[in-house]
Amino acid sequence: MPIEIKELHIRINVDEGSKPNAQAKASKSQVDDPVAECVEQVMKIIERKKER
Repeated sequence: MPIEIKELHIRINVDEGSKPNAQAKASKSQVDDPVAECVEQVMKIIERKKER
């Protein structure tokens, strides 16, 4: 017999006193490089498919 979940409660605590700007800048710079690398790889794959 399958189990059915009818309600799901999620609680999140947010600290407004922390330094969000420093964390956002650090995480954004870490994210930009992998995203750019993935885009480059996808573009290379697309170019290879067009050559065929």
